[in-house]
Amino acid sequence: MTYTLYGMAGSLYTARARSYMRTNAVPFTEVKAGSEEFTGEIVPQIGRWIIPVIKTADGTIIQDGADIIDHLDAAGFSKNPIYPTEPVLLLIAHAFELFGSHGLLRPAMHYRWNFDEVNLPFLRETFRDVLPSCLSKDAEDADFLHASGRMRQAAVVLGVTPDTQRLVEESYAQFLVLMEQHLRHHPFILGGHATIADYGLIGAMYAHLARDPVPLRLMQTSAPNVFRWVERMNMAETFVDEAVAKAQGKLFDSDSLPLTLLQLMRFIADDYLPEIAAHVEHANSWLKRHTEIESGSPTKNKSMKSGMGLAPFQWRGEEIETVVVPYRFYLLQRLQDAFCRQSENDRTTIRARFESTALEDLLDLRTNRRMDRRDNQEVWGELQS
Repeated sequence: MTYTLYGMAGSLYTARARSYMRTNAVPFTEVKAGSEEFTGEIVPQIGRWIIPVIKTADGTIIQDGADIIDHLDAAGFSKNPIYPTEPVLLLIAHAFELFGSHGLLRPAMHYRWNFDEVNLPFLRETFRDVLPSCLSKDAEDADFLHASGRMRQAAVVLGVTPDTQRLVEESYAQFLVLMEQHLRHHPFILGGHATIADYGLIGAMYAHLARDPVPLRLMQTSAPNVFRWVERMNMAETFVDEAVAKAQGKLFDSDSLPLTLLQLMRFIADDYLPEIAAHVEHANSWLKRHTEIESGSPTKNKSMKSGMGLAPFQWRGEEIETVVVPYRFYLLQRLQDAFCRQSENDRTTIRARFESTALEDLLDLRTNRRMDRRDNQEVWGELQS
């Protein structure tokens, strides 16, 4: 069976699905999202312009990186288990999935849109993936200005402003140092093979931060082992380094996690936990004001315009505010659902590990309503305690 992937070379969320498909040798053809095929056939079926999307040989349409990966995993493509069977590792993997998908948005957007002198010629070509084919030069320029303008606005509501740029760069530099230290000795986040931890991180780390010229140079010169990981996460073949061959295919023992992993977890607690906590609090206040919302109502939340407003929080000693996009709660809920499925003893062990890295709140932060997915859209679910 050959799949069709609809996306964009520079798309963060397309990169996540593509990475899984490449590393697990899923046969696929990629079609740019500006094509008539996508806009004329696929968009009407899912009811909105959004990427990534895959189409199966029988015509089934699946949208969303997490759902795409889960579909392909269930179809038997995973070379190794992407969901660790060991409970502690499974919950850690979900934490990295959440952080990678949304906690890295600030550096991703900053390093893409605040360095036009170097990045802009490359971005103009990259964005042709989402533009209709055969446009005149003037029409292509106008469409690029419109599309890039929307992305620049999104960067602002994601917390990238002139006042925060220094903090964003400091945060990302710290993250690169920690990732470099970890990947110097381990091929993947949880050991010897890729898991959803890696597939969560690769979207931002490849599509923005290892393709756009300015952050690419930064990664190659300051974190070469991170760049090698990015390469491994986009290879169909299995790459074996003799120095780490013993780890190939084996994940860490949860009783003896490396210090470098624990340091990365603590970074997530410091850098992202205040934001997701503020978003949950804001969402619950918003939901209390909108009691008319019925179960099954679409959130239409992946658009920056249809977010739930801005939530303030303290980040690196400064108060900033970012747009509350409910899709984040879907990924947070995946983590919490995985936690609830564990035995009481395992939940106690997980909680102790998360408490030791200041991430325990991720296990308990909940919106008043569940977030479900139906017909390739996010919808509000039932009330939950």
